[in-house]
Amino acid sequence: MTTLWERSRQVAVQAILDTAVRLFAEQGYEQTTIAQIAREAGISQRSLFRYFGTKEDLVCGDQEALGELLKRTVEQQPAEMSAWDALRAGFEVVLTANHPPERALELSRLIFETPSLHARYIEKRLRWQAELVPVVRARLGDGPGRPAPDTQAKAIVATVFACIDTATELWAGHDGRIDLADLYDQCLAAVRDQS
Repeated sequence: MTTLWERSRQVAVQAILDTAVRLFAEQGYEQTTIAQIAREAGISQRSLFRYFGTKEDLVCGDQEALGELLKRTVEQQPAEMSAWDALRAGFEVVLTANHPPERALELSRLIFETPSLHARYIEKRLRWQAELVPVVRARLGDGPGRPAPDTQAKAIVATVFACIDTATELWAGHDGRIDLADLYDQCLAAVRDQS
């Protein structure tokens, strides 16, 4: 059961995000200041930083929490599921974890159109990749206690991330008119030569 405090926090976070995304769309990410966002949202800058650690977090969200959710979801997939399918299941959960599709589309556009945001996004995603390699390596093992080599695990994780990012960029570029999961499947099929 959600407490009154948690509901109040969710409303405040949503109001701040709505304000930030509107200002970013109107003025551009780089031209919008934290002071403007706080003023327009009716809060102090200090309060804004209690909800969001950095300006980038307004767009990219809590990447540490999302990375943990991704890792946990992949780990929880049935042992007989392939690494490819386990990673896909993880991303399905993460892509819908924080925002409805319309908001995710707006934020994806911002990330791919703003070089500084895109760089920050890639930096955080590289950490996710590093955390997933041992999980995938264990899933690929030849038997109990014998994990597969890092090379295969790293290649699979990097490929999946490249396909997710490419699919998301295409999805944003087409204003969400093409299904994101279908785009991902097409990207992965192209890489794995299964078209």
